[in-house]
Amino acid sequence: MSTQHPRQARYGTLLVAVALLGVYGGVPNSLQAQSELLDKDRKAFPIAPAAGTGALARPVRDALASVVPSLQQQRFPSEAVRIIGMSGDGRLLWYLHDLLRFVTRTSQPIVVDAFEKLSNAELPGELSGVMGDRVLAWDLPAPPNYRLLKRDLFLLIEPRWAPFFDDEDSAIDWRLVGWGGVFIDDRSDATAGQICPRGCIPALDQPAVTDAEGGSWYPDDDLVFGIVIGRQARAYPKNIMEVHEMVNDTLGGRQIAIPYCTLCLSAQAYFTDDVGGFRPLLRTSGLLSRSNKFMYDITTFSAVDTFTGEAISGPLFDAGVRLNQTTVVTSTWAAWRAAHPNTTIIAEDGGIGRSYPRNPLRGRDDAGPIFPVGNVDPRLGVHDVVLGVVTADGTPVAFPVGATRLALEAGEEVVLAGVALQSDAGGLRAFIDGAESPAHEAFWFAWSQFQPQTLLWER
Repeated sequence: MSTQHPRQARYGTLLVAVALLGVYGGVPNSLQAQSELLDKDRKAFPIAPAAGTGALARPVRDALASVVPSLQQQRFPSEAVRIIGMSGDGRLLWYLHDLLRFVTRTSQPIVVDAFEKLSNAELPGELSGVMGDRVLAWDLPAPPNYRLLKRDLFLLIEPRWAPFFDDEDSAIDWRLVGWGGVFIDDRSDATAGQICPRGCIPALDQPAVTDAEGGSWYPDDDLVFGIVIGRQARAYPKNIMEVHEMVNDTLGGRQIAIPYCTLCLSAQAYFTDDVGGFRPLLRTSGLLSRSNKFMYDITTFSAVDTFTGEAISGPLFDAGVRLNQTTVVTSTWAAWRAAHPNTTIIAEDGGIGRSYPRNPLRGRDDAGPIFPVGNVDPRLGVHDVVLGVVTADGTPVAFPVGATRLALEAGEEVVLAGVALQSDAGGLRAFIDGAESPAHEAFWFAWSQFQPQTLLWER
């Protein structure tokens, strides 16, 4: 595990405050622009700027090398940013976007000006959300040594991310990785309710459960994520999942991990006891990848793609690990309980003596994605909800949840590419040739960007 350098420790408090301004200072601006941006998947982005090739010019390399030392000395590297902006190499737009995590309201215009010069396009209202959407949409190559450049920046925020950055053979696309505003959850035991001293999204291991009658504390109309393994069913209340975003549990004699990406509205369930030679214990890193949570296995410090279950760094990646999934059904507690009367449900206090607000996010995503997502497939709206399935031959298939439920209620068949849907407790399950296929719901922007070749069912 990486330890914090004394100079990083002295600078840490100020830097964290500044970095939070960079993240959350940009979010309100982004939300203010959502009236324009909610339909950005249907609008053309400015023409992508030219990307350089080969090594960077010496003055640019020197400017890049000066950025982190300046930040460590509590000085914003204004002249270095100006040189980067005048470089004419569009690859460096990725780095300018990264720098937004380290700006104050005074220094933000300096980065915005450099970004506009380098991209040959104005940014409306100095919006960091627009900046992120553009670099994602343009999909420019990364500059030379980008992993190391980004490493030096991001380790100022969280030195314990070092193992991810130090794996030079990983499959992580560092262009897509950003900071979500919280720190790494590296607690080895998350069963007793320990907090993260500096603030993380805390996983919950082996939560206490009650029978359905003991779940009377949870409102009938509120959502649960339902899972059935063998003959055991369990409901995971949405409000508890919004707080923890990761549960490691035992159900039906199997070990499972349930990551919930609140930004993607995607709860998934992975088996963690069928990985040859490994017993992953999943945690939230505090990083994001295209608005999806960046999870990792704390036992090997291997990053795992939350959406696909594929290991992308560390020993799990070296071993070619891909976690197997099972279906997560999104339902109301009343409907799930009626369909699965023997279900259990997470205890009101999670077994850790904690209280959970009924609506922890308080409408955070109501105005659209709060982090950049780039281009979005225009066939549906960014926050339309779909049920996603991947067939045995790797074909991704998506079903709009609202239209699918209406069709099933009308007695219609819902089938695409051999995938047939059935209702369960008001939620949905997928079957191929009569056998259930793992499925889960997600916002369209998330499913379509991680499964860009997806087939879309239409009623």
